[in-house]
Amino acid sequence: MEGIPFSRLPAWKDTEVRILAAPVLGANFVEYLLDVKPNGGAHVHADGRIETFFYVLSGAAKLTINKSPTTDLAAGGFALLPPSASYEFTATSAAQVLMLKKVFEPATGIPMFAPLISNASKVKADIYCGDEGAKLQLLIPDDLQYDMAMNIFEFQTGHSLPYVETHVMEHGLYFLQGKGVYFLDDTWMEVEQTDFIWMGPYVPQSYYATGPVASKYIYYKNVNRDIAL
Repeated sequence: MEGIPFSRLPAWKDTEVRILAAPVLGANFVEYLLDVKPNGGAHVHADGRIETFFYVLSGAAKLTINKSPTTDLAAGGFALLPPSASYEFTATSAAQVLMLKKVFEPATGIPMFAPLISNASKVKADIYCGDEGAKLQLLIPDDLQYDMAMNIFEFQTGHSLPYVETHVMEHGLYFLQGKGVYFLDDTWMEVEQTDFIWMGPYVPQSYYATGPVASKYIYYKNVNRDIAL
């Protein structure tokens, strides 16, 4: 992370921004790491095109959507906002936040989703592929109204993904804690807390946890839509 310089965004005051992934890299989304000072934040008007996901890594913030009652977001708090949602995001203490934005892909006969707000501590962690040392949380429900997924994987030391995955979805992956080795294309790479990985479509990938504490990461993928031709 130290190799990524800080930038700024016009809508965000008192906020240092790192751009983790963007279309110029090949990604079909943009993901930011925001360091927001107390009382910093943004007021953004809906454009009918872009959906936005927030995940609070540390600190606290207030989120107001379309002038509805304000919601407090603590560490682990997250929100998914549809393209129709205007919002005001204000840090109530110094906060570090992941923000992911993408063009929403509508599907015929599928209604637009409503804003989704919760905390990772309230989302059930399911055992993955029968391995009790691997737990998966689906922050966004697996429902056709959503065209994206944001999941958290946790692996106890010595546990891993059960196979090498190769699929059409891309990923934006941020390490929350621990360390391990990630298999990307044809190389094993050591990764640890605060590292970020963009994985393009059909990149072979797998993971093995090696650190002294459980490793945990949050990742995006595009889902539930036909492939554009």
